[in-house]
Amino acid sequence: MSGIETNNVGQINAVYTVVSTSDVDAASTDFSRCIDNKSDPNESELSVFLNWRTIGKKMEEKYGGVFKNRSLIVDLLAIFFGIGTWLGVNGTFIQLPLLVNEAPEGWSLPSYLSVMVQIGNLGPLIYTLIQKYSPRKLNDGWSIHGILLTGALSCLLTAFFYNQTAVVGGVDHSVALFVLTIFTALNACTSSVLYMPYMGRFKEQYMVTYFIGEGLSGLLPSVLALIQGVGESGDCVLVNVTESGEEIYESVSQPARFDTKVFFLVLFGLMVLSYIGYALLNALPLARREYAQVTVSEGNKYVYDEGHNQQESKKLSRTQYASLLLLIGAISFFSNAVNQSIQSYSVAPYGAQAYHLAATLSVIANPVACFMAMFLHFTSLRTITVLSVLAALLNGYVFSTAVLSPYPWLYNETIGAILVVTAWTLLIGIISYLKLGITTVMRSQGGQSLVWVGAITQLGSAIGAVLIFFIINYTRFFQAAESTC
Repeated sequence: MSGIETNNVGQINAVYTVVSTSDVDAASTDFSRCIDNKSDPNESELSVFLNWRTIGKKMEEKYGGVFKNRSLIVDLLAIFFGIGTWLGVNGTFIQLPLLVNEAPEGWSLPSYLSVMVQIGNLGPLIYTLIQKYSPRKLNDGWSIHGILLTGALSCLLTAFFYNQTAVVGGVDHSVALFVLTIFTALNACTSSVLYMPYMGRFKEQYMVTYFIGEGLSGLLPSVLALIQGVGESGDCVLVNVTESGEEIYESVSQPARFDTKVFFLVLFGLMVLSYIGYALLNALPLARREYAQVTVSEGNKYVYDEGHNQQESKKLSRTQYASLLLLIGAISFFSNAVNQSIQSYSVAPYGAQAYHLAATLSVIANPVACFMAMFLHFTSLRTITVLSVLAALLNGYVFSTAVLSPYPWLYNETIGAILVVTAWTLLIGIISYLKLGITTVMRSQGGQSLVWVGAITQLGSAIGAVLIFFIINYTRFFQAAESTC
């Protein structure tokens, strides 16, 4: 690794190049593999099977492209780093069943929090404008330190002040929760334009493990909420009997095993773990040796060297480039905003069990799809097109069930519940896989391309969130199914 510093009127721009030795290692590995393939003809099939060295070689032949030329430590640090992206925002919304019981806004609290999250989009907007127009570019390394610390502190403060209210315009509001949600969203939203370009400096495989961590930022709070008891269906309890003998039941939920304060303290611990992961990822020489062949300058602006994987560095045409950006914007429009808001309308008519199963499997599908990408990786535009069509068909199906609520297709049939749960799980998995594929293709175009991916992602999410908010709250387009005992 070589470093060059230029001083131009008091401004220091660090430019450095990291050259990977993966090509040399790969060549030596392939040569040794040709020699090792010579097996002893006198060995029986059973002895070969029981020979752990032979098994290891077979595993290397089958999965060698996955596990060679990479550092598992860097993989682990990238996962920790990814966990700190949307952890706080996901955790806040997962706690809504408990928060609405204490907040003066009641069940209108989610709509307020959605607005606070969109205010968090000021973070990536300001960052992008500074990087584009300011003569002094922000150092992305130090910027990530600041953003991660902001996210961690907001989780910590939320644990102690989430229920503090204040009078605004003569009405009591959860002002502390609103302000802290903005700072939590600042970390989450800025990750799209800051964290992804940073990970673009590393070899391609580490972008996959980063996305696994981002998927875990939704899965871990969900698992924690399940342990806490949030989202459990209530028991039907007989509360009254009318004069005619009709029995009246009400759904009574069990109290949570621990309160919201403990929940956010656990999230704070996970954010600290994420910060440590990034700090080590940014400082360890071991991690720097896993950089791709890339030249970095002016924050996150970088280009891959000619020696870098030629297939990966293939330049896109303007039409292909614009089409992928529009596609990632459309995917974010639905997956990050619309689909999250309509899932209850789509699945709840099929019963509480189907709804909770769809919500749980959808959260799990995200990191599982990213993990599968380690073994079934793709950068083909044709594959992206095919998966996009499949995702569009599944999205059309779940959207139609939401529109037809409370009486969608087969709503009183077991097959209907199976179909809608399967559709939601496959949809989230395919979308997660698509996001990773598109990001990998755009990564090869340089750091600024990943900034555009992040910006379009946030723009699509913001437009979708605002649009679906007004449709749900100010039209009768979606009708909620009544819960019954």
